[in-house]
Amino acid sequence: MEPVDPSAMRISDADRHRVAEFLREAAGEGRIDLDELDSRLEATYAAKTYGDLVPITVDLPGHRGTTPAVPPPAAPAARPRGVPPSLALPVHLGSAAVMSEVKRRGAWAVGETHNALAVMGNVVIDLREARFDAREVTITANAVMGEVLVVVDARTVVAVEGHGVMGVFEESRSSVAADLDDDSPVVRVRGIALMGSVRVRRKGPPGELRRRLLGHGGH
Repeated sequence: MEPVDPSAMRISDADRHRVAEFLREAAGEGRIDLDELDSRLEATYAAKTYGDLVPITVDLPGHRGTTPAVPPPAAPAARPRGVPPSLALPVHLGSAAVMSEVKRRGAWAVGETHNALAVMGNVVIDLREARFDAREVTITANAVMGEVLVVVDARTVVAVEGHGVMGVFEESRSSVAADLDDDSPVVRVRGIALMGSVRVRRKGPPGELRRRLLGHGGH
């Protein structure tokens, strides 16, 4: 028997009502006009699966959260990671995990956009050792009964602009304090979590805990 695609699972009236309320609040905030509200509500009540709900709400940021202040756009700034722009690095435009796991770690080049999709799977996007080829990066993360985890370092400005429908879309508790300046890159995370989770977490350098433990156990 073939596995069931979670995005094709049938939704309930309660699911439709939750999305409809979300749309009404978005209209009240001026994010969509009344004509758009009517058309999106019609599409919501006509939706039959979780996948049908994604295009209805995916461009609306999470209005219950607080978006951090972000520095104004500037010219691309190199990050002090010891990775010269001329060095050829792997480039990943997207990461998709369907009942599987995908991890982007180590030295790799990230451009202005990156698309992540987790359907009953897990996607990890670790940007701590990545080379940023743009000052601002937008990650569109969608999770359907799955998880997307975005990891950033202390120097990165984070703006979480997605929302969850029976799921979680948030910036998790940081392992290290933010250390931001005028040259800090910006990572915007947008999308939707349908019965899943999209989280952003700030951590120290890779292997830092292990080095501390080894150092503590040394001379």
